[in-house]
Amino acid sequence: MSAQPGTAPAHPSSHGGGRHAGDDPRSMLARPLAATSLLDAVRDLHRDVEATSFPLDLPGAEPARTSRTRLVDQLGEHLVPRLTELSAPAVVVVSGSTGAGKSTLVNSLVGTEVSAAGVLRPTTRRPVLVHNPDDADLLSHHPVLESVEVVEHESVPRGIAVLDAPDLDSVLESNRESAHRLLEAADLWLFVTTAARYGDALPWRVLQDAVERQTTIAMVLNRVAPESLPEVRGDLLERLRAHGLQGAPLFVVPDVGPHEGVLPPAVVAPIRRWLTMLAGPDRARTVVARTLRGALEALRPWVDELADAVQEQADAAAAIGARLDDAVVAPGRRAREHVAAGAVADGAVRARWAELTASGAPLAGVVRRSGRVRGSSRTARAREAAVAPLLRDLVTTVTSVLVAAGERGQDAVHAALVDEHAPAGSASVAAVLGGDDGVDERIAAAQQAARGWVAQGERALHAALAAEAHQGAGASRRRRRVRRVVGDPVLAAVALTGAAGVGGAEELLSTLLGGTGAAVVENLRGQLSVLAANQVDLERAAVDAVLRQRDLAADAASTLRLRLAVLKALT
Repeated sequence: MSAQPGTAPAHPSSHGGGRHAGDDPRSMLARPLAATSLLDAVRDLHRDVEATSFPLDLPGAEPARTSRTRLVDQLGEHLVPRLTELSAPAVVVVSGSTGAGKSTLVNSLVGTEVSAAGVLRPTTRRPVLVHNPDDADLLSHHPVLESVEVVEHESVPRGIAVLDAPDLDSVLESNRESAHRLLEAADLWLFVTTAARYGDALPWRVLQDAVERQTTIAMVLNRVAPESLPEVRGDLLERLRAHGLQGAPLFVVPDVGPHEGVLPPAVVAPIRRWLTMLAGPDRARTVVARTLRGALEALRPWVDELADAVQEQADAAAAIGARLDDAVVAPGRRAREHVAAGAVADGAVRARWAELTASGAPLAGVVRRSGRVRGSSRTARAREAAVAPLLRDLVTTVTSVLVAAGERGQDAVHAALVDEHAPAGSASVAAVLGGDDGVDERIAAAQQAARGWVAQGERALHAALAAEAHQGAGASRRRRRVRRVVGDPVLAAVALTGAAGVGGAEELLSTLLGGTGAAVVENLRGQLSVLAANQVDLERAAVDAVLRQRDLAADAASTLRLRLAVLKALT
């Protein structure tokens, strides 16, 4: 019978019979739940945690990044595959410190060498997972298979898969990372230590994490000399009780002296019997359910802490943004004041205007003393050609003014990010922005804005004249003559020059067009002031490109909290 929509397909038990509802590990959780609903919730959580980053280097960012990596491994390597295939064999991860004899123990349990063992350290470079051939299908989609060497052997009881992990304290960082990641995939940990190493701090820290997640744990005390066994065993049992592991099985493997190959079968027989019993249907389901339940319960504080760390990032981003908003106020105001003071007219523009209005030049004597406008349509075309260099000078000078405004904005932004009063995380933003990486972009933006402003001259002129006509003033005979003999392009150039700060140009336009001319100049000057302030805002916006990351949004933590709420409701 095919599976109904919204339910997981049934799988035959690895031991022959189908599972009853009461045997399903999910029924052993806190309250009844729909299998695919829980699986979907865990998958959603896995996706969102995996997408989470901590771009700002806050005091708690590095621990949060480490916690996130471990949580991703726990979700992806254990919970998702376990909920996807509840009938899959229980994964028994054999772990421990360097030289504890893990590989030799695995080989001895199987009865043949399946994992390299030797005196050179580290021995186990690529993890080995060994399972019964009849469990191959149930394990085929487990993500852990991507990073291990898989060995099939009939001596492994059906219902378990034994994974020989690298050393927790390996000299190779890749081995250490692999060991910790594989432990997240475990349904049961088989911890191997020796009389000389059982007091090491690292394994106990790792074991404590497992206790908090209610992972099923067993301990193997390996290579113990008979004369020291009572003392070592008693001390180890006391440590297990202190860490909440008083119920964990403890197996002792005596020191058999120098040897090659696998250990004598009698030495590992108690562990093998225990694994065989563990592989039984009821026992395996109990172990899987206990570890699964503990892992799901452990997610709650884990995700809560991660969400808190995400919120800290969002709060820091908001503080940085507010400080930068304050930082660009002064340079923005200064940029407007420069335009109002006629800074654009300084230099080439003023010199070009003087050249065009000198005695005998194209713009000299446009208005006679009688007030009559001198010229013709022909002189209008000549004047239009004459003001072309003036327009080019305006583009160049406006570009320079805007670039300078942008530089002042960048300086203000950088100072706000690196000074002693900068909010936490500001240094991360400053590092991303770099130094002069944005110079070319700033110049290109300024050039585009300058050309757009110069092109706006005629449009502003036409809009003002149209508004004048709409108000009923009409187009006087003199106004028509001005436009014919001077030409709109020339009038626009004069207006732009006046807006740039050349008083003579502003006066000439007022003489030619009256109040309308003055309004055009004021309009263009206002537009230029806005462009100058906008150039400062572009430097602020460059930081926004960093602060607009999803994980720095004000509600960034809400996604994780929502996922956690759904998970709580299902478990």
